Amino acid sequence: MKRMLVISYWVLSIFLVAVILTSLGYRFMEAVFIGTVFLPGALAAKYFFPKVDFRNRRTGVKDTVFIVLGILVAEIFLFLVTHFYILRYRENIADWIGLPEILTNPVFIALILTALAAGSYFFERWLDRLRPTAPAPITFTSDRKPVTLPLEEILYVESNDATTTVVATGDRRFKNITPISQWEAILRPHFLRIHRSYLVNKEAITRVDGDLLYVHDIELPISRKYKDAVVNSL
Repeated sequence: MKRMLVISYWVLSIFLVAVILTSLGYRFMEAVFIGTVFLPGALAAKYFFPKVDFRNRRTGVKDTVFIVLGILVAEIFLFLVTHFYILRYRENIADWIGLPEILTNPVFIALILTALAAGSYFFERWLDRLRPTAPAPITFTSDRKPVTLPLEEILYVESNDATTTVVATGDRRFKNITPISQWEAILRPHFLRIHRSYLVNKEAITRVDGDLLYVHDIELPISRKYKDAVVNSL
């Protein structure tokens, strides 16, 4: 059911974009065809940006710039190809139109992609709250060996410079190189970010005392940046 609703979101989004594109001289079905070109860029943005790690700010900014430039260049190229393909099937040469400048405008493209990706993000989070699904086990690599854990066995994830530590029940600890920002994207909405270095299983939290949060008998700090989110969530 959730998958169908997500697909419906993207279909509706493409049709709304198509309505905008009809003002550029395209027929409606041509505008729908052009609108689908926004889809790969929006999905790429949704997939890659949560993976950007800002623990090293310079590297994070550089990766963000590369992702943005890569998506924009790919989108403009796809617009050129799609526009040429549409013109080939127009019977009357008098009906031919040039590629609208706005479809090569990086700001316009970035705005549409941001709206689509952000809308998908918030829509899926709303669906998660409305219809929570049983979480699947998490599989990752630790010390070059695959590890699979049920979500309820993971207590929290701790970031330590270039590595992260997955702390599980039974005092088990697994070293991993996946950035905590990517863990946050994987474990949302069942986990809560409380600090730049800590991501905690909501079900494992036993109490909150000021700037401290307790996972069973383990004491973890709550940073000022995440305190309001922690209070609102709990």
